Amino acid sequence: MNALIRKELRFTAQPISYLFLAFSLMTLLPGYPILVGTFFLGLGLFQSFLAAREQNDLLYTVLLPIRKRDAVTARFVHAAVVELGAFLLCAALTAVRMTLLRGAAVYRANAMMNANLVYLGWVLLLDAALNVLLVGGFFRTGWKLGGPFLRFGAAALLLIAAAETLHHLPGLGFLNTPDEALGLQAAFLALCAAVYALATFLAHRTAQARFERLDL
Repeated sequence: MNALIRKELRFTAQPISYLFLAFSLMTLLPGYPILVGTFFLGLGLFQSFLAAREQNDLLYTVLLPIRKRDAVTARFVHAAVVELGAFLLCAALTAVRMTLLRGAAVYRANAMMNANLVYLGWVLLLDAALNVLLVGGFFRTGWKLGGPFLRFGAAALLLIAAAETLHHLPGLGFLNTPDEALGLQAAFLALCAAVYALATFLAHRTAQARFERLDL
């Protein structure tokens, strides 16, 4: 299993999967929907999966003396490693915005989502959608990627729209502040982390079951 994961991360993963981690730097942008950076992360994974498909990577993988379910696990680990790297970078930049830069006028006057604990929660929700709709969706057929990516794109658009709208509603302004209601913000982040873990677990198990039944 470890060798399969190393193969996935070193050879199946295209450089674009890791290069697109740079879009996490959008966390520092004022006046911009910063969650778009997480969508771009999904785009990088899509391009990596697409290149692997064109090289028949999955077909060659299942010809090895391995279980088909392990090939699914390796692909989910690939996605999770990239997501974790991006999340840690977003978290570090969020900490900078919430501390060193919290008094900056350009952020105080920002009408778009600010980087705070709530933002990190939304990042995890987008990652959950990515795992369910793109990574898990791919294993419905083991070949088609266009449909799963479009479904992820639609879900990402809805999540970003919700994130950019909610903090404008009466009584929800704390969702967009760097230093108010941190307890509620932390609770939202914890809830989103639980949703991410559960959604990824269920998507992984469902994808394993589907791929086991699939005749390649």
